[in-house]
Amino acid sequence: MLRLLRDGPSRDGSSLITLEHAGETIVVALRRATTARRFTLRVRFAARDAVLTMPSRASLRDARAFAERHAAWIATRLNRLPATIPFAHGSIVPLRGVDHALLHVPQRRGTVWTEQRDDVATRVALCVAGQAEHVHRRVQDHLKREARRDLESAVARHTSTLGLSPRGVGLRDPVSRWGSCSSTGSLNFSWRLIMAPPYVLDYLAAHEVAHLMHLDHSPRFWALARRLCPDTDRAETWLSTHGSHLHKYGAKG
Repeated sequence: MLRLLRDGPSRDGSSLITLEHAGETIVVALRRATTARRFTLRVRFAARDAVLTMPSRASLRDARAFAERHAAWIATRLNRLPATIPFAHGSIVPLRGVDHALLHVPQRRGTVWTEQRDDVATRVALCVAGQAEHVHRRVQDHLKREARRDLESAVARHTSTLGLSPRGVGLRDPVSRWGSCSSTGSLNFSWRLIMAPPYVLDYLAAHEVAHLMHLDHSPRFWALARRLCPDTDRAETWLSTHGSHLHKYGAKG
């Protein structure tokens, strides 16, 4: 039997419903939308939860009832999500779109580096020195450093094209967007972009730099974004098809 365990706020301020179904706990985030005419459900890959969008005037009681009726549907789709991949010895993790085998080499000195190897299926390895308990942190720190380097270079190139002053790059790990540009011109990106092919990272840099000129998604904005990055459509297609899978990497084992 399914029962309501608790309600509460999520990290983004939306309400949460937590359900138990067939021995599993299901978290459902509630989102009110003025444009919604009915209840709709979707499963989020990155957050590994479900979102129930509801009309702005709908009651929480009706939302709970709707979630309970569809708990089996939610559970089925959550169970179909690809397994997470930890930053640990033996895992395969992409770097700039190329699969790397993670190798823990405690006897070696250094932190994290890339090697061409004939003894791994990917032919290229991301080697990690030090103790086993530090592998996750060292790999993540390495990816963030590489992401910052590539994004700073791309942002500098695109701002120079537009005759704008250089902008600092902030790194985040959001689940719903790859980059952002604030009204004050602050640029932030997901560090996970370093795992995507380089043209995808370059597109996101161009996209957010274009927002420095047009803080909207008007035709003028898209014309500028495509001028800065001719691979815009190709990158958008890649993100739509593969982007959510970048969030499966880095779960602690």
